[in-house]
Amino acid sequence: MTRTHLPGILAMAAIVVASNILVQFLLLDGLLTWGAFTYPLAFLVTDVMNRVYGVAAARKVVLAGFVTGVICSLIGSQIMLQGDGYTYAAVPLRIAVASGVGFLVAQLTDIAVFDRFRGGRWWRAPLVSTLVGSALDTALFFTIAFSASVTFFGAEADGAVNWAWEAVPFFNAGPLAPLWVTLAFADWLVKLALALIALIPFRAIVARLGQNRALA
Repeated sequence: MTRTHLPGILAMAAIVVASNILVQFLLLDGLLTWGAFTYPLAFLVTDVMNRVYGVAAARKVVLAGFVTGVICSLIGSQIMLQGDGYTYAAVPLRIAVASGVGFLVAQLTDIAVFDRFRGGRWWRAPLVSTLVGSALDTALFFTIAFSASVTFFGAEADGAVNWAWEAVPFFNAGPLAPLWVTLAFADWLVKLALALIALIPFRAIVARLGQNRALA
């Protein structure tokens, strides 16, 4: 780890902490949380580090984000909330595991895909890698956290998330589907939009860091 990597590590840690806090605040009747708008910025940080400093630096940043996420989950699992006449953990076991697995696998995949397209047009690597990583993150997180087909966590852990099994109209208008499927689709749409928007700061930050390295 070097001082040049520290800004990326701090940025990733800040994004993970902010997302863990903002996920508690709902939008659009619970279809989204504010965390859905901050978490995708993790891909921006990873891609900037990958472009400017290379694969090894990007992996260090991802590891820092993963460790931060684990710490947040451990803290959240000890915070007990009350509602509807019962007490429950702020971060249930299945959500904690899903968050860590989704983040680590998706970010490492993002790094590998980015490196594969590194030599193309400037926008291709960050766009393709973020789209692939985001889709993988969404699929892993929501399946592990909420799918009724995942049963190895046990009855107690399932009971903490079985509210997401309720059959509701898909996206409030389509055929009946488990609520978590609609939540996953809404989350994925936000990630798609932010993947496109993030190209603007990606271009600007990479150019600025490139200038700084040239002057150093």
